[in-house]
Amino acid sequence: MRRVLKILHTIASGGLVGGVLAYMVLLTVATPQTPATYADLREAVAILSNWVLLPSLGIALVSGLLSMVVHRPFLDKGWVWFKAALGILMFKGVLTIVSAKANYAAAIAQKMAAGEAPSDALEVALAYEWATLGAVLAISVANIVLGVWRPRFKQMSHSRARPAPKAVPANAEAVPLGDEPVRPAA
Repeated sequence: MRRVLKILHTIASGGLVGGVLAYMVLLTVATPQTPATYADLREAVAILSNWVLLPSLGIALVSGLLSMVVHRPFLDKGWVWFKAALGILMFKGVLTIVSAKANYAAAIAQKMAAGEAPSDALEVALAYEWATLGAVLAISVANIVLGVWRPRFKQMSHSRARPAPKAVPANAEAVPLGDEPVRPAA
């Protein structure tokens, strides 16, 4: 089961980074000549977002979280928790901004092609889209680096057994701790 989850996680991570890079390439090199070709470009971006980015992100996030459950030592590793937090942050970025902006931009581009929206209707959305794409790509690369490098962050201690208390010699004097009464030495 661990190997299957690792394979799924690795493939999904590659799909996520590849999807973000393809998204950026489409926005960069495609120079639409008419509103209709721009609408086609935005439709391609929306399809890429819906069929590559979101499924890759979902598989990467679920397989990563399941890996923590299946392989219990991961629960004690700081890098795993950091990676999980980054994954959830990336999920929010992709789901709420990139996908929504891709679908919104496709709808606006179609309205622009039909003459129902001004030609500058996408300027603000495009600026947010680029910023989010850059952030998602940076988080994706950081997660891959964490998964390969596995730095030694502070170990999580919630599941570790406490060391046994040291034996106190019988002739030792009791030292008061706070409001505890002093016991006389025997």
